[in-house]
Formats: sequence, C-alpha cells, structure tokens
Amino acid sequence: MDIVGLAVNAIAGAIGGGATGKAMKEKGLGTAGNTIVGLIGGIGGGALMQQLGFLVNTAQSAGFDVGALAAQAVGGGVAGAILTAIVGMAKNATRKT
Repeated sequence: MDIVGLAVNAIAGAIGGGATGKAMKEKGLGTAGNTIVGLIGGIGGGALMQQLGFLVNTAQSAGFDVGALAAQAVGGGVAGAILTAIVGMAKNATRKT
C-alpha cells in the first residue's frame, strides 16, 4: 500500500468511525475513541481489501486515478465504521454484565 492510499484509508476510516459513533450514541466510545478505532479500522480494512483484490493500489494505477482514490475512501470508511460498531457493541455488552 502506498502512502496516498494509506492516508486516504486512515482519513476515511476516522470519518466513518466518527459517523458511526454519532449514530450509536449510547454505544459510542466518545469522540476520540470513535476516531481512533475508525482510523485503525480504515487502515486495516483498506489493506485487507487491497490484498484480497477488491481495491486497486493507487501506486499501481496509471497516474492520478480518481476512481482508485474514491474506492479507497469508501473501503476505508466502511471498514472504520464496522470496526467502531463492533468495538462499541462489545464495550457496551461487557459494561452491562
């Protein structure tokens, strides 16, 4: 993964984590927690999707490919949102028991 793809995935993951935290107010991790978990999820999910062949490496695409960057942003955002939701629900489940 190149640095541009990494940055796009990280930023999109942080945004996805923050949005998920806002949507799940009672199960959220706080603003900083949602952002950090989303950032980790965006990087990890983007790298995983790229290894599985779902995303094109922006360094491998010819020149500046907006489609590859958009796909990285969507992938990172979704992965960040999913990880934030999972961690938030796990934290909420352990708190109630």
